[in-house]
Amino acid sequence: MSYAVGALVAPSSSPTSFPLINSTASVEVEHGVKPIEDGYKWRLVLAYEGTRYAGWQYQQSPPTVQCTLEKALTQATKLQRKDLSLVGASRTDAGVHAWGQVAHFFTPFNYNNLEDIHAALNGLLPSDIRVREISPASAEFHARFSAKSKIYHYKIYNDSVMDPFQRHFAYHSVYKLNNAVMKEAAKYFVGKHDFSAFANSSHNDGVPDPVKQIFRFDLKEMGALLQLEVEGTGFLYRQVRNMVALLLQIGREAIPPDIVAHILASRDRKELAKYSLSVPPHGLSLVSVKYKESHLLLPPGCPANSFGKHHTIRKCKLPLFL
Repeated sequence: MSYAVGALVAPSSSPTSFPLINSTASVEVEHGVKPIEDGYKWRLVLAYEGTRYAGWQYQQSPPTVQCTLEKALTQATKLQRKDLSLVGASRTDAGVHAWGQVAHFFTPFNYNNLEDIHAALNGLLPSDIRVREISPASAEFHARFSAKSKIYHYKIYNDSVMDPFQRHFAYHSVYKLNNAVMKEAAKYFVGKHDFSAFANSSHNDGVPDPVKQIFRFDLKEMGALLQLEVEGTGFLYRQVRNMVALLLQIGREAIPPDIVAHILASRDRKELAKYSLSVPPHGLSLVSVKYKESHLLLPPGCPANSFGKHHTIRKCKLPLFL
């Protein structure tokens, strides 16, 4: 069976070249779980500047990254939103950026190659959202639930005068920061803890598990730019920004490093509010999402991953002069 999906995107003439998703399976969508029919699953790696978006999660107005991506997908595939069942790895907040957001979607048809659909999507998307990679995904892969860890960076520009080229991507701190005490304090976050004190309330996730494991929390100094890098199994709503806000107060030497242990033990958001408020979103970026290797194995007989296509100029033949 073949499906017409537009001039730029051509489905395979033999859509069973790699295994179909089992028709009895279910797929998690943003508003619940629904059964899916036979189809193919595709993994996207996305980068976006979150400045003008109200976060990842779908809503019509103001625009979100998911909404904008789904519009491009529906145009490129000629499918409806409910058929695509697009799911993202992380519901980044309004104004937060991403270099390594991961998502998956479904189609009832296969592709001979993925370069055309890749080019089509980037041609339809605004310039502040880009599909970096598109690849086939196994039935076991799930952008959100298969994730082992996520890495976020928060950038702070620590100088009396802000670099205008960093204004959309770094928080400006005019207070001179003591990086050594910030590094000492960050160590208290590493390990498995109840992060209830560092989570804002959210209506989107019901009652999430407040116990998360932080694998590392590093501070890298690059001149006036300070990059805070945190990797963990997952993060509660605004947890990273709240942790950074407390580290900033410690860096200003307003409070001691061991206050982190005290606030963690309290499990009370009101306790954190005594010492710091959340930092703005524009300094935060989702850098990458890590998965089990078994969940990233490509199905047999599938098309190759697409990382984009370079254009080349054909060499012209110079005229011969006698």
